[in-house]
Amino acid sequence: MKTLTVSALVCAMIALTQAAAESDRVNTGMCCSDWTEFNGRCFRYIPTPMTWATAEINCLSLGGNLASVHSILEYHEIQRIILANTKENKSCWIGGSDAEENKSWFWSDGTLLNYSNWCAGEPNNGRGNQDCIQMNYSGGRCWDDVQCSNMKPSVCVKRL
Repeated sequence: MKTLTVSALVCAMIALTQAAAESDRVNTGMCCSDWTEFNGRCFRYIPTPMTWATAEINCLSLGGNLASVHSILEYHEIQRIILANTKENKSCWIGGSDAEENKSWFWSDGTLLNYSNWCAGEPNNGRGNQDCIQMNYSGGRCWDDVQCSNMKPSVCVKRL
């Protein structure tokens, strides 16, 4: 009887260990169904118009940040995600801001701003209070600095 009980406990422990390992693999190896994987990160379009700060808080509640963009390929993928969700090239918040110090742009996820796609003449800090980045601005579908209090949809990102 003892052998049977010990065997059952060992089998249960092995099954739980395998299930936990599988769960870790699922959570860290691919994006959830409403997120899109690209280049080791998960992106999600959020259609609800919000201020930049509220959009960032929303992304934080989902386990991420407003999207940082590190290459033209990543930018095109984010544009593709927006287009797939809206059927248009809608302007959206991404995670860039210089609210802390004018002309010192950073990503809200803490990564370096090592790629940019500013429209001609941008960032211009119009009227002295444009501190947040919208993407897909104008016909050039490039970046523009705008007031963070504007209401826009957004794109979140999280690491795998």
